Amino acid sequence: MHGWIILDKPLGLGSTQGVSAIKRALRDGGYGRFKVGHGGTLDPLATGVLPIAIGEATKLAGRMLDSDKIYEFTIGFGVQTDTLDLEGKVVAESDARPTLAAVEAVLPRFTGSIDQVPPAYSALKIDGERAYDLARAGEEVVLATRAVTIFSLNTSPAPPPTGEVLENVALIAHVSKGTYIRSLARDIALALGTVGHVTHLRRTRAGPFGLSHAISLDKLSELGHGRALEDILLPLRAGLDDIPALPLSPDQAGALRQGRKLVGIAVHDGQYFATLHDVPVALVDVSDHEVRVVRGFNL
Repeated sequence: MHGWIILDKPLGLGSTQGVSAIKRALRDGGYGRFKVGHGGTLDPLATGVLPIAIGEATKLAGRMLDSDKIYEFTIGFGVQTDTLDLEGKVVAESDARPTLAAVEAVLPRFTGSIDQVPPAYSALKIDGERAYDLARAGEEVVLATRAVTIFSLNTSPAPPPTGEVLENVALIAHVSKGTYIRSLARDIALALGTVGHVTHLRRTRAGPFGLSHAISLDKLSELGHGRALEDILLPLRAGLDDIPALPLSPDQAGALRQGRKLVGIAVHDGQYFATLHDVPVALVDVSDHEVRVVRGFNL
């Protein structure tokens, strides 16, 4: 059991609870103990794609955190909350409401490389403390601006008429790592001369994984009890679909497993997924025809 299970995380469930659900399914199926970790936090009020790494795939969870993601989200206009979503208390209100034409006119300002201030209620650390813990304790939280990339930002299919005044608007965003959709919603609303918060958030893609790979908690439980988790386990390789393979000889694989570098390898510089007869050996870096291990797999 080394690979990925992709959950369609339901509303109200935290990411760590998703990890616990996988551990429970493994236990129920008698699979034994494996390391389990998630590849990207989803807020409890968000739903959708939550990649869960099992066994040796946990060594790639950090790469998944760095991957780009796609979200469907809805901004409710006229109210801003301290958490920037439905969970928080109201901190600002406005009677102003935009039209769809105004929304579409402002979206290009939030496309490409932008600067963004993360929400006070976030898992970022300030002097060793989580920002959301400080915010809940009533302390003032000031987070530094960060640069993120919005690859695309569009209204969802079948939007309302262009001239209609909107109480809310549904958008689809393809974003880089570190992007906070709640901050994006806040800033879009402010740019429209009003305030707003996220009323719906669904992640439809995380790195190489989409909703087509995702299963419900009920299905996970069913397959765990039926000892059929292999049916939904994606291979370790699935988390590296953007990296070319590097086939190895047995001697080369042995050298890498011992932490030695390979020399004289005739491939271009870059990262590769080194394998021996389709068995993952290591994530490697090639430079000047020398191969060094980035992450080794004990398989």
